[in-house]
Amino acid sequence: MRLFKNLSRDKLAVTSLAIIVLTLALGVFAPLVAPHDPGVVNMKLRYASPSWSYLLGNDHLGRCVLSRLIYGIRPSVLWVLAALGISVLVGAVAGFAAGYFKGKVDAWLMRICDIMLSFPGYVMTLAVVGILGAGLENILIAFVCMKWAWFARVIRTSVMQFSEMEYVKFAKASGISNLRIITRHIVPVTFADIAVISSSAMCSMMLQVSGLSFLGLGIQAPHAEWGMMLNEAREVMFSRPELMLAPGLAIVVVVSAFNFWSDALQMALDPKLMTSQGKSDPSHGREVRKAVYEYSRG
Repeated sequence: MRLFKNLSRDKLAVTSLAIIVLTLALGVFAPLVAPHDPGVVNMKLRYASPSWSYLLGNDHLGRCVLSRLIYGIRPSVLWVLAALGISVLVGAVAGFAAGYFKGKVDAWLMRICDIMLSFPGYVMTLAVVGILGAGLENILIAFVCMKWAWFARVIRTSVMQFSEMEYVKFAKASGISNLRIITRHIVPVTFADIAVISSSAMCSMMLQVSGLSFLGLGIQAPHAEWGMMLNEAREVMFSRPELMLAPGLAIVVVVSAFNFWSDALQMALDPKLMTSQGKSDPSHGREVRKAVYEYSRG
């Protein structure tokens, strides 16, 4: 309850969460919300100006820009969110195992993580795409293969900190199973770190997907994706700037919403970031978020 109370006081956090929820809802219910079929080609409407039927106009093939923008939420946000969930799940299992059991388990898992993290993220993503071929699925596979190691290392550090607490040692001495100790005593206190790093990583993953799609390495035509829409509108960026403005603004707004939400979530979950007056310290939050973001970029 205190978490929701702290977040409700932050107008920027509430606005960011509303944008995120609205974006996810539009992506899930895209067939019901989109005014037109995003793949229907109508050369008579090629580069048509905005109208009541086509609020954002039409692209180079006469397709509805608004409909493609709505359908573009699925690969740009929803599928990235799914890949993030898998990465966090795998990383959490490895991180909890390494941080709690330590010893040889920790040594082996961390050496594997060191190998995975020794390569820059973009380079490994391009390598996977080069081997498996262009496509959103291959980019997401590359994300899962690379990101889990980063999550495992960060979560392991947090778990090691709390596994040395007195109440955890008492639970071990009482004969409580390791699984129960992890689920009841360690998972709740590490949730803050997991939530913050996950929301921060979401921003970098979205930008990478859009960037690779812009280069033609992501989702392929005729499917809609924000980065690919930017690439398709390059030829008329001066005569029809709104064709680039729509997907560009969508990327900026949604990524910023996740960024601000990550900052607010960290402030609400970590009481150490609160000043003596009971107000959050935004400078510290920005520093932590910047460090996490830069590290997540690989």
